Amino acid sequence: MSIEEKLGFNKFYVDESNAHIIVKKSDFTDEELVILNKIIKACPAGLYSLNEDGTLRFDYAGCLECGTCRILAQGKVIEDWKYPQGTFGVEFRYG
Repeated sequence: MSIEEKLGFNKFYVDESNAHIIVKKSDFTDEELVILNKIIKACPAGLYSLNEDGTLRFDYAGCLECGTCRILAQGKVIEDWKYPQGTFGVEFRYG
């Protein structure tokens, strides 16, 4: 079974009115772009990507709450990161 298939078993309860991750969307410095590229490669859910115009595409729905992006951000790029409020977030259903 592939990782994608295993991740497909997870269930997400998304708090549409309260994002638990807030990221900077544009005007990245060179240092922030280096950090952002590390986050894009490391996010196990693949939630980060860059558009052709250099803006960030990100959606917190589908977040596995591992905190990898928060650690790699080094206090930059990600403006706020916290766990979702109770009853929201990921429910792991495999392994």
